[in-house]
Amino acid sequence: MAKTTRKKETSEEIQSQEKKAMPVNSVDVEKNASDEITVEDKLVAVFKLQLIDSKIDKIRTIRGELPLEVQDLEDQCSGLETRINKYLEEIKEIEDINQEKNASIKESKALIKRYEEQQNNVRNNREYEALSKEINFQNLEITLNEKRLKEHLITMENKKSEIELTNNNLSHLKNELELKRSELDDIIAETEKEEKELSEKSQELQQQIDSRLLKAYKSIRGNARNGLAIVQVERDACGGCYNKIPPQRHLDIKMHKKIIVCEYCGRILVDEEISNIAHQVDQAE
Repeated sequence: MAKTTRKKETSEEIQSQEKKAMPVNSVDVEKNASDEITVEDKLVAVFKLQLIDSKIDKIRTIRGELPLEVQDLEDQCSGLETRINKYLEEIKEIEDINQEKNASIKESKALIKRYEEQQNNVRNNREYEALSKEINFQNLEITLNEKRLKEHLITMENKKSEIELTNNNLSHLKNELELKRSELDDIIAETEKEEKELSEKSQELQQQIDSRLLKAYKSIRGNARNGLAIVQVERDACGGCYNKIPPQRHLDIKMHKKIIVCEYCGRILVDEEISNIAHQVDQAE
């Protein structure tokens, strides 16, 4: 019930739009400046806008998922480069620590040598024992620092292996990225000019369509999976959702006196005549 009410409100909003609007260039009908634009003219204009927007959609469909794939590969490459830089920073930190450890080992050895020399000149056992304790302490310091150096060496080797593996992955991803970019650039080069021209035509035509009707068109188009906001009736059924249209409603569509929307999908409905006029005008331009 809520869905039916929403479609009805959409129909009423479109039908209650202002009767005076800017002239629509897509319809070759002679009018005085004071004449009101007809519902038929509005339908032709919106249908023509749909034709242009559908062409733009087709161009973008040709590109497919390539832009997203390129972006995804760029993000992956950036992530791997960040990981490599982090590994390099960690290795640099370990190397700095190792320098301190080696300096500490060198200092401990120098102290041991000095304490051993002092032991030769001690005056009592207590001094000798005190120097022995200092020598043992420095030996423990050397052992501990050498242990840390070995651990750091293993850590650095692991990180270097990770860097090598990550670089290989990065190289593979960059090659794939270049191929995707090249493919995308080729497609853009082929379609960029056409898409730009169509986008300009679409913008120009939008300026000539009643604002409330244009708003409804954009709203319906945004909610439609295939981007079709206005469709032709085919075999007495909606060309968007393929639901049957009642005879009286079908007659109203053919009369071109008011804008009719599908009570099932909400798309604007037109008959073959409106479709033909819009196609002819589009081809003529």
